Amino acid sequence: MMRVTLAAAAVLMVTMGARQSLGLFVSPLNTATGLGITTISFAYAVSQLMWGVAQPVAGAVADRYGPGKVLVAGLAVLAAGLALMPFMGSGLGLVVSLGLLVAIGAGASSFSVLVGAASRDLTPQKRGKAAGIINAGGSFGQFVFAPITQALIQVVGWTGALWSLAAIALASAPIVRAVGAGHAMPPGTAAHPSAQPWRAVREAMRDRSYILLHAGFFTCGFHIAFLVTHLPGEVGLCSLPPAVASTSLAIIGLSNIAGSLLAGAGTARYRSKHILALMYASRAVLIAAYVAAPKTQWTFYAFALGLGLTWLATVPPTAAIVGKLFGVRYLATLFGLTLLSHQVGAFFGAYLGGIALARTGSYEWMWYADMALAAAAAIVNLPIREAPVEPAAVPA
Repeated sequence: MMRVTLAAAAVLMVTMGARQSLGLFVSPLNTATGLGITTISFAYAVSQLMWGVAQPVAGAVADRYGPGKVLVAGLAVLAAGLALMPFMGSGLGLVVSLGLLVAIGAGASSFSVLVGAASRDLTPQKRGKAAGIINAGGSFGQFVFAPITQALIQVVGWTGALWSLAAIALASAPIVRAVGAGHAMPPGTAAHPSAQPWRAVREAMRDRSYILLHAGFFTCGFHIAFLVTHLPGEVGLCSLPPAVASTSLAIIGLSNIAGSLLAGAGTARYRSKHILALMYASRAVLIAAYVAAPKTQWTFYAFALGLGLTWLATVPPTAAIVGKLFGVRYLATLFGLTLLSHQVGAFFGAYLGGIALARTGSYEWMWYADMALAAAAAIVNLPIREAPVEPAAVPA
């Protein structure tokens, strides 16, 4: 299954690398279209939400029919959305291209399907490590794509940069064959007894630990979407060059490779809920330090380095808890729903950031809200239990 895991990491490198670099287009979009930061932020917020909506749907389809076709379709839709963005001069058009097509395509070829495909043939002790490797692929994509995207914007313009990202998404389609090879459920794999994924969903939603996991992951989404969308704007407010933003995003991606691998390996030794609580608490501390520090390029780089260690490193322990609670038969579906909670938070992080800037001229109150939510997320993860759930009896 290492071949499947590495292929999944490569696919996520492309989809997450492209998606996490889209914040670099906010300023060029605003300049070219004159839509305004609030309208553009709303389109980005819809994109965050729809990326989450796509996760459980794509996961359910992959659970039933296998991941191969789902991933290929996702990459094609992602490429179409990126290619169409330069032609959208209205808020509605931007919502369609970025908010729907890009988001749905990236979501269908992202965590829920990829982690589900790689986890089915693994023991609980190895699932977290596999998720860490896949997640590291996404982080490496951010590290690579952020500076490349910024360079493309400067050399060929923002439209040419978007078309280049679309071409890269299409070119990665052959990698999917290796991921699809791991779609079959092996004999003896622990399976949820439900005949349909949505019956498994109903049972999962009655579990308190699953709900608490969603609450913590909501905060993670708020935090990440706010930063990915508005970090370039924050850099601009501090009168620093755009390269500081792209370099900061690259540093986040690079340090998250280490964070993802450590978190994935840590799930085999420590309780995943404790790992999550520590990550969220560290974010609250880092944000407080950033708010108090002078805003120089080195402040941004240090902030990015610290945040990167936990950025998307929350994914392996979160997926590990879902697998422990409910098994792997419908892991793509159930983990996809957890990602939906993440992206509901992301919607508010991206959209409220734009509103805060438009109304106050700064992101100050967003930083305070981010800090408070991170502290709350650390607390709500502590009561989570990690023992397997006894499934409800299925009528004969």
